[in-house]
Amino acid sequence: MTDRTLAQHLARFASATRFEDLPEAVVDSVGMRVLDTLGIAIAATDLETSRAAAAWAREQCGSPTASAIGLDVALPAPMAAFVNGVLAHSLDFDDTHLPSILHPSASVVPAALAAAQLHRADGRTLVRGIAIGLEVCVRLGMAGFDPAAKNSVFFEHGQHATSICGAMGGAVAAAVIGGASEERIVDTLGVAASMAAGIIEANRTGGTVKRMHCGWAAHSALAAEGLARHGITGPPTVLEGRFGFFRAWLHGAVRGDEIVDGLGTDWAVPGIFFKPYPANHFTHAAIDAGAALRRRGVSPDDIDRLVLGVPAANLRTIGEPIEVKRTPATGYMAQFSGPYAVAVGILGGGGLGAALEDYSDDLATSAERRALMAKVDVVPDSRCDEIFPQQFPAVLTATLTDGTTLVEEVLTTRGGPQRPLSFEEVSAKFTANAGPFLSDRDIAELAARCHALPDLTGIGALLEPLTAAGLQSAR
Repeated sequence: MTDRTLAQHLARFASATRFEDLPEAVVDSVGMRVLDTLGIAIAATDLETSRAAAAWAREQCGSPTASAIGLDVALPAPMAAFVNGVLAHSLDFDDTHLPSILHPSASVVPAALAAAQLHRADGRTLVRGIAIGLEVCVRLGMAGFDPAAKNSVFFEHGQHATSICGAMGGAVAAAVIGGASEERIVDTLGVAASMAAGIIEANRTGGTVKRMHCGWAAHSALAAEGLARHGITGPPTVLEGRFGFFRAWLHGAVRGDEIVDGLGTDWAVPGIFFKPYPANHFTHAAIDAGAALRRRGVSPDDIDRLVLGVPAANLRTIGEPIEVKRTPATGYMAQFSGPYAVAVGILGGGGLGAALEDYSDDLATSAERRALMAKVDVVPDSRCDEIFPQQFPAVLTATLTDGTTLVEEVLTTRGGPQRPLSFEEVSAKFTANAGPFLSDRDIAELAARCHALPDLTGIGALLEPLTAAGLQSAR
């Protein structure tokens, strides 16, 4: 550590890192994350919350410079970032970093895409901005991770680290893409810190506001970049200062070494977990465990009782209040239910584990699934506690009507470094998400462009098929 502030360390890293400095694994990972994020956003265009976000965005004024997925008009860059960020997070299908428990791409990628259109950047500049923005986002999240408690301090205070850190990372991405100097990146961080926000009570008891969080983070990122570009300045001690980011959000608890150690050499980006299933990441091992029971020939009629063992820290999100988690009122609430995840694994997913159609309101409230959920208890498991939060494990114990006991352990999370998804698997996920909205030709071309993202001369060709006209032509 030197006498430089933490924001100055990040700004030096951001301004000094060239595209040529990015490891090949980082470049490849960015392309996959853009493809993944776009597919999720496309699949979310028909949600009522997506239409609400788009309607509000269209009411705002400004220069139409950037594309919003599903809209037939260009929007001001901050508003396009807002719409695309809402879409990217609305299905809970976006990637996750562990152990910080952040969803980095849903804020950073929409912010970077809007900034790239605003500043007419090429693919190399976009990749560089996204890589740096993701790295900043993750490092801020890790600075708020408590290894002793094995949990995010943000989370303990009811704060949505994804949107808070996403606003900061997205702002740096936008500033890099806009050609900001090191000093202006410090100012951008200083401005963005006053815009970062998000509380997560909706995870527990309902409400769709969480879908807005990554959109607002991306909007804040573009606003911070623009304000700094026009002369608004921020404090260089914005992170560690007496009244700074860490004092405000983490009550002074901070691990500054997570920000500076290995900065520019040890990249977190390739290790961010892709989501194979459209639900809260805490539920994925439960889906896999339920699917494993199904593969063993177990049917709902065979089951007397199910006990889902999970890390104790996950109970509040997917197991409490248990009466709510056993009876989700909507498909959205079902995405945060451990009992529903088990039911999906046993009943749904077309043999793959889980699919978007599993999270419809009709299925979430169906008599068959509610009957199965009523048999599920969610309890803390000591073995899962030992593994968490490097993984989100689960142990499912089934007591059958004939007295037989079966146990399925899922101790690693699919989509992470131990069980990675290939580009082909991410492309298949993109195809499943975008298939109802895009032609086969557009799907293939988008996947190819993301695979060769650095070669793009402009970002318009990447987003043009995703406007309202492009999506509707395939229907």
